[in-house]
Amino acid sequence: MILNNNFAVFILTHGRPNNVITYSTLLKQGYTGKIYLIIDNEDKTASKYYDIYGPDKVIMFNKLEIAKSFDEFDNFGDRRTIVYARNACFDIAQKLGIKYFLELDDDYTAFDFRLYNNKAILKPVKNLNNLFALILNYYKSISAKSITLAQGGDFIGGIDNGKELFRFSKRKAMNTFFCSVDRPFKFIGRINEDVNTYIYKQSTGLLFLTICNASITQKATQSNHGGMTDIYVNRGTYIKSFYTVICSPSSVCIRQMNAKHQRLHHSINWECAVPKIIDSKYKKYVKTLF
Repeated sequence: MILNNNFAVFILTHGRPNNVITYSTLLKQGYTGKIYLIIDNEDKTASKYYDIYGPDKVIMFNKLEIAKSFDEFDNFGDRRTIVYARNACFDIAQKLGIKYFLELDDDYTAFDFRLYNNKAILKPVKNLNNLFALILNYYKSISAKSITLAQGGDFIGGIDNGKELFRFSKRKAMNTFFCSVDRPFKFIGRINEDVNTYIYKQSTGLLFLTICNASITQKATQSNHGGMTDIYVNRGTYIKSFYTVICSPSSVCIRQMNAKHQRLHHSINWECAVPKIIDSKYKKYVKTLF
């Protein structure tokens, strides 16, 4: 299966010209299509990106101009987050004449298949061209605004909830976004932008999905210098999680995660978060009075 010229991978990166892990991972796992590194005009290491990857593969956007185009949820004036690059990608793709694109962070160490035969089996993807083409074909056939790959952490604690169902919601959408210029949307909130977006947008009837049979592995949060690490170190997940409470206080609260290193984190009540589609067989026909 071959990807055509109508598709490209965008790696969103900042301050890591010598450490764009995702770029080498893509090549190692068989991707041969278009790759662009998306940087902003406030990146002090911009010149190094051009030196290493060349002017044809590096695209710069104006961060302040993008900031004016969506709700940041605060007035801090600190723009050291990925949301600006996420929103810039739609205009960039259109200018490049690309209809479909995949947004990736810059710290992925692996793309894997998730297979299940009584237990979970992890298999590295050998040909990312084929995987991306399959997902893109599926994306074209549905009405979702965006679809994403799962994250390794989604499977901690087992793959099901005792009812042969994935224990996490497949309507979440984080990190890896397959998008189309024909299905534009704005990411919202300066921090936790992916969660803010899939919660708020889906509450209005839009659709986001996670592909559960393939996943990415990335560097642990706050372990990779540059990017958004400084924001997380300075602010922590406590403030980060409250951005999602702002956009949906009826379905999101803050709870303590029962992890090795306990921390406060957002918790989503999916019963209150998004509309449910009810089968027409449950429709009640009532005689009108007139």
